[in-house]
Parts: sequence; C-alpha cells; structure tokens
Amino acid sequence: MKKKILLGLLLLIVISLGYAIWRYSENRSPLLLYGNVDIRTVNSSFRVAGRLIQLDKEEGDHVKQGDRLAKLDDQPYRIALEQAKANLMVQQAQLDLVTRGYRKEEIAQATAQVAQYRAAYDYAENNYQRMAKLMKTAAISKDALDNSLTLRNQAKANWQTAQNKLAQLTTGYRQEEIDSAKAAVAVATAQVAQAELNLTDTTLYAPSNGTILTRAIETGTLLPAGLPVYSISLDHPVWVRAYIDEVNLAQAIPGSTVYIYRDGRPDKPYIGKIGFVSPTAEFTPKTVETTTLRTDLVYRLRIQIDETGDGKADDMLRQGMPVTIELKP
Repeated sequence: MKKKILLGLLLLIVISLGYAIWRYSENRSPLLLYGNVDIRTVNSSFRVAGRLIQLDKEEGDHVKQGDRLAKLDDQPYRIALEQAKANLMVQQAQLDLVTRGYRKEEIAQATAQVAQYRAAYDYAENNYQRMAKLMKTAAISKDALDNSLTLRNQAKANWQTAQNKLAQLTTGYRQEEIDSAKAAVAVATAQVAQAELNLTDTTLYAPSNGTILTRAIETGTLLPAGLPVYSISLDHPVWVRAYIDEVNLAQAIPGSTVYIYRDGRPDKPYIGKIGFVSPTAEFTPKTVETTTLRTDLVYRLRIQIDETGDGKADDMLRQGMPVTIELKP
C-alpha cells in the first residue's frame, strides 16, 4: 500500500515538473535582434581601354543579366583583329610551305642544273687531262696547265654545289623548321583570339540582375581599362547583418530559421537562415540600435533571406534598411 502511494506521489511530481517545464518554454519570449539589410553591389567596368561612345542605362534602371550597359569605340580593335588575321594567314602559308616541301618544278630545275654542271666538269676534266699530256711533251706552258686545272676545280665545285641543292630539295625542310612554323601559327592563332576577345569587350553587359545605383562616367570620356562605369545593386542574394551577445550566442545556430521584420511590413515576416556566425568577438558597431549592447562584445551574424516562398525577399528591402530579427527559443 505504501509503495503504491509513493509511486503515485512520484508520478505526480514528474507530471508537475514536466508541466512546469512546458509552461516555461511556452512563456519564453523569442530573442529579438536588430540589424540592417546588406545587399551586394558590383562595379561594372570595361576590360579594355577606349573612348566611351554610348551609355544605355540611367540611375535607378533595373537591368537583367546580359543587358547591354555601354559601348566603346571599337574601330581600333576591329583594325587590330584584321591585322591579327592577316598575320595568321602569313604564318599558315609558311607552315604549308615547309610541310609540303619544295615544288616538283624546283626539283626538276635543280636536277637539270646538276646535269649541266656535271657536263661542264667532264669537259674541264678532259681538257685538263689533255693539257697534262701536252705538258709532258713541252707543247704547252706551265701556266696553260695551271689554268686548265683551275677551270677543272671550279667546275667540280659548281657540280658539288648543285648536287647539295638537289639533295636539300629532295629531302625537304628540317623538322626544326617545321616545328618553328607550327609554333608561329599557334602564336598567331592566340593573337587572333585575343583580338576577338578585345573587340567583344568593347561592349559592357550587366553581370546579373540588379538596379543601377550610380553612373560614374559620361559619353566621350577616354577610359582606361578597369575604371568603374556603373555601380549595380544586385537583386540576389539579400543578406541581413546583425549582432548577438555571448549570453545568447547558443541560439544562433548556422542553418536555423529566423524571422525578419521591417517597419513597413510588421505583420508579415521574411524568412531567413543563419548562414554565418563570426568566430571573433568585436565591440558593438554604432548601427546596432539597442542600448543594452552598446558597450558589450558581440558576434556578427549573416542571415540570408529566402528567395522562394511567402517569406521571400522583395524589392522593398533596400541597402542599409533597419530590420528586426526574431529567433525562436
């Protein structure tokens, strides 16, 4: 009997304790943080230098990825492309020449020249032999014999030169010459590709969807490469920057869902997820609009607002806008 009473009391205590814990968790208020909308911006610029001749967008215009924004005078780059193409044709012709070897007509001409010099050598050799026999009978002078020998040697040298040239024409170009011609064609091809890319880069396109914030340059300006022409506020993604103190840091779990409110829409929250919690503590920046955290060390949060569903980001979220973040306990 006593055991039943004790078990009943123990069960009653457990039930009471569980009810108290449930009531406590139900009555806990959600954690509220204050932050600001942080929309990414990009500075759009040309990759090549030139004179600006056209601006297609104004401040406040909404652009889509691939929309044309501005254009440079492309005439110098068209001329450079034509020069690069002409150089490629020259190098390709040279490669074809060394690859195919010499023409049959050149080989035939060299063969005929070898025969011609061979005949001249045979004549000079026979004349020298005849003069040598006459020299033995003292019928000619020593100078006449020397002259015939010189003519014989010259004819032999001409014959040998013609033979070497015929051998070169028959064998073709050396492999080193062919490899050099191939490398020259590769360089010329790359120059054409670079010239085509430079010509394409004279037109500036929007890198992604967004809104033109500033237009920094006017038409007629001679621009260096990389100078910003437009500053674009990107539509996506939309982030919220907030800060949390160490006491509540455990509630900021990366990947957890939070609710974000702006003053103009207090009854319909945006849905976001905590994407980043800074591992380093810092002093509260002035943009945090609470009095209790002014002098405390806090941790920076980065929250990405969902892009789909009822709580997705819309056009009313502007750069720097103050928002309230609700973390459920």
